[in-house]
Amino acid sequence: MISPLDVIKIRFQLQIERLSRSDPGAKYHGILQAARQILLEEGPTAFWKGHIPAQLLSIGYGAVQFLSFELLTELVHRASKYDARDFSVHFVCGGLSASTATLAVHPVDVLRTRFAAQGEPKVYKTLRDAVVTMYRTEGPLVFYKGLNPTLIAIFPYAGFQFSFYNTLKHVHEWVMPAEGRKNENLKNLLCGSGAGVISKALTYPLDLFKKRLQVGGFEQARASFGQVRSYKGLLDCARQVLREEGPRGFFKGLSPSLLKAALSTGFVFFWYELFCNLFHHMKKADS
Repeated sequence: MISPLDVIKIRFQLQIERLSRSDPGAKYHGILQAARQILLEEGPTAFWKGHIPAQLLSIGYGAVQFLSFELLTELVHRASKYDARDFSVHFVCGGLSASTATLAVHPVDVLRTRFAAQGEPKVYKTLRDAVVTMYRTEGPLVFYKGLNPTLIAIFPYAGFQFSFYNTLKHVHEWVMPAEGRKNENLKNLLCGSGAGVISKALTYPLDLFKKRLQVGGFEQARASFGQVRSYKGLLDCARQVLREEGPRGFFKGLSPSLLKAALSTGFVFFWYELFCNLFHHMKKADS
């Protein structure tokens, strides 16, 4: 559902030129214009480029993240005097679980970015072709390009997600009258969306650096999109973006990213709570 927004976000993040009509070299300058341009040049399937690695990323990341989060919060509950529902506990456990999930699935994230970044004609025809070509031409470390900003960003991002989600649920219960609290699924969706938007906005520049680093060595596929740059690492990437694109360059693609974060996080917590409640009801029925 959110793949088209992710493709547009990645294209915005990788564009060196300003996202503005006033820049004659800019290929994209707005969400609707980018959607029309991609549709015209690459067809409707372009919005799902890298969909298979994206699904593997979502499934693998979500499974590892929520499993480790549940285990960590249970450990805190049993081994310490801290309340497992506290903001700080949710922040630390959420950050640690996301870091674990990131290490497990980062290679798939690199593949996803490269598929979404390439235009026509495609450099990588299939997932197998991409893995073999990348390994042969760039070595095994290519699958961990952009890991540093990812790990730096993911701890606070996921920590904020879980803690703000918990906080927003308390705010919702405080603001809403008792008769308006019956729809738990809507509350989970709204609070999850809010948590996703806040978390993404606070950590966004590091996500941009990650994407720029992940396509390093992939410049030939980016030539038709405009200017390309090579970066030596995280600090060099940050310096070049600041020097050439200004502070606003750190937030390229923020608007589709926030839409994506609201929808994806909202859906994640919506289904997570729904299945947890279903599981608890089944356990009660069995007992």
